[in-house]
Amino acid sequence: MGKIGVVLLNLGGPLSTDDIEEFLFNLFMDPYIIEIPLRGLPRKLLARFIAKRRAKKTAHYYEIMGGKSPQYELSMRQANALAGKLQEDIDVKVYVAMRYFKPYTEEAYRSLVKDNIENVVLLPLYPHYSRTTTLSSFEEWNRVTEHPERRMKVVQIDGYHDNPLYISAVTERMNEALSKFPEEVREDVYILFSAHGVPVRVIERGDPYQKQIIETVDLVSRNFGNPHSLAYQSRVGPVKWLGPPTLAEIKRLATVGVKNLLVVPISFVSEHSETLYEVDYLFRKEAGQAGIVQFEMMPALNDSPGFIEALAAIVLSKIKEFTEGKV
Repeated sequence: MGKIGVVLLNLGGPLSTDDIEEFLFNLFMDPYIIEIPLRGLPRKLLARFIAKRRAKKTAHYYEIMGGKSPQYELSMRQANALAGKLQEDIDVKVYVAMRYFKPYTEEAYRSLVKDNIENVVLLPLYPHYSRTTTLSSFEEWNRVTEHPERRMKVVQIDGYHDNPLYISAVTERMNEALSKFPEEVREDVYILFSAHGVPVRVIERGDPYQKQIIETVDLVSRNFGNPHSLAYQSRVGPVKWLGPPTLAEIKRLATVGVKNLLVVPISFVSEHSETLYEVDYLFRKEAGQAGIVQFEMMPALNDSPGFIEALAAIVLSKIKEFTEGKV
């Protein structure tokens, strides 16, 4: 069948505060993130302008998080854990390709070429498909490999939002987080699922992201009797985004008497600024001021055994396309 390589696709993040502007520049150069009819130099100038302005603001986030994004370390841990799990059944290597910072997709591709990989599985670390994340990463892979140094057969995994093992991994993580509450209130803890927002116009064009988020929340919630709701975070820019905003929902819950709150960042499988700063620092502080007595955040799945098991099963199922000659 030939050598197999699995490429974990993720967004990436600055490795130090000095990297913030370059990370943001790459982010705002992505036409799937900033949808404006500009190309070439005009787009670069606009992206640099926005990145420079936002870098000063977001530097504070990363200082609170220890001076960098944890995505690189966490993605490497996920890659190593997944490789160990897969190598129980097949000969495989796992690589990491970041969309907006090191190691870039091109670096991962050159490693695949160097290792003489013949069959590639693209595995996004985004359970829910969206053009703003999944498609953007796939398109970057296509751009980098447009003139291949080595012919490779490639299959891609679009998502796994309803995969039973993934749902089980989230459920296990939520139970761990709920255990931080006193036993007598555990069944009444309010669970607020928080997903990364996208502009409403993206959904109106047929993007399945919101539908898949709702389906995941429904599947996970069947394992709990707690009251719950869904909100969206991380809005950027003046256009209309999915709502309600997570912070507004937290304040609403406080006004109706909720005292114990568990926030589940449902669209994130590894920690970064949206979880460690936005939820666990900013939202936690605002919740306390609004009257929430105990606020907990479910940690991201990261390299938890259940999540790695889910990813391994998804990859092994996809590899059959090579063995069955479907590629």
